[in-house]
Amino acid sequence: MAPHNFRSVDSVSRRGFVATAAAASTTVAVLSDSVGRVAHAAGSDRLKVGLVGCGGRGSGAAMQAMHADPGVVLWALADPFADRLKSGTGVLGRAVADEAQKDASFADRFDCPSERQFAGLEGYKDLIACCDVVLLAAPPAFRPMHLKAAVEAGKHIFCEKPMAVDAAGLRSVRESAAVAIEKKLSLVAGFCWRYATRERDVFKRIHDGGIGQVRAAYTTYNASGFRGETPRNPEWSDMEYYIRNWQYYTWLSGDHIVEQAVHSIDRLAWAMDDEMPVSVLCTGGREMRPDVPLGNNIYDHFVAAFHYADGRRGFHMCRHFPGAANENADYVIGTTGTATINGFANQQEMVTNGTRWQSNVPKNDMYQQEHNELFASIRSGKPIHDGERMINSTAMAIMARMSAYTGQPVTWAHLWDSKEDLAPPAWKLGPMPAMAPVAVPGKTKLI
Repeated sequence: MAPHNFRSVDSVSRRGFVATAAAASTTVAVLSDSVGRVAHAAGSDRLKVGLVGCGGRGSGAAMQAMHADPGVVLWALADPFADRLKSGTGVLGRAVADEAQKDASFADRFDCPSERQFAGLEGYKDLIACCDVVLLAAPPAFRPMHLKAAVEAGKHIFCEKPMAVDAAGLRSVRESAAVAIEKKLSLVAGFCWRYATRERDVFKRIHDGGIGQVRAAYTTYNASGFRGETPRNPEWSDMEYYIRNWQYYTWLSGDHIVEQAVHSIDRLAWAMDDEMPVSVLCTGGREMRPDVPLGNNIYDHFVAAFHYADGRRGFHMCRHFPGAANENADYVIGTTGTATINGFANQQEMVTNGTRWQSNVPKNDMYQQEHNELFASIRSGKPIHDGERMINSTAMAIMARMSAYTGQPVTWAHLWDSKEDLAPPAWKLGPMPAMAPVAVPGKTKLI
């Protein structure tokens, strides 16, 4: 799939992000007051929520939204495929019925009749038009266009990670996030560890000097892999087959370092107090990955080294090796101590001068906390905005993949000026050009 050209913009810094937002104000100032009046800033008004993408993560986000606020009603669903809409509706309906056994009011929080179930690649537009809050959980390649449409319509947003699969999409996300600030919209990202109480505790202590000045960090996301192929039905078009197996195609997922391991890269950014690296050198390849689904072109392992302007280093490793040891952890090295964070193992500790400290704040459900804070911000009229850091963490993952695919170092500046655009010629169900071949470092060109 040949890359397409697009204009370049500056890198995302705090100054650059605010400047983009300020520039956007000339186009949205007239809209701000009207948006504010429908933003459900306070009171008991019902908040109509729409879910785009009826897979497992989307269904989970919808349930968390309904738990977050008694005035929430899941009002509409959208998915490219009618069978996914049907199955998603069934899953959610059963889950709501179970919750209603404990809290009768839950029965009123799910109202998605067939006329508000929108199938097809354009269905998200009809959903956005009839909702107040939008949950974006479709495959990552769709995120930039879905986010843009939701922001333009003045909707509050929960946006799953990652936010894009290439720099073209990331620039679009940056522009949308800037407009969301001007429209006073809440935008919460699916980087769930940022909402975990114990991770918040330990990272705050790190930033407050608990292990001295941070000099290096190493994060891992080593897992068995994705669920396997969804076999092709004869009536499916190429596009439908690819979307149903989206994790295995770089143009849809960004590869697993961008789609999945970006959680660990986000925590690497967090350890570095969200200062961005100057460059990255990454290696990767396919050691165990089979040739199914058809034409899949992602790697199964990556190792990245990020370089910072002040000489610090950040390292990341991720792999999909069935039968091998798994790990999802962070190791932070400071001038006076170290920190080890493994949320799934309930380890959030620091060691300084031989003294070990472990966070003991009450552990929360980080997925639920994202939605609790989102809906509380809408009700209070005080929007929260994850735009800058969600863009930056996604950018770090994309530049690492670019480096691994080409064998070349990739600078932060190059990422934002990159000509790489992985989007297909058209977003419609039908035949597709042949998949891009598996990248070969040293031969695949850095664009």
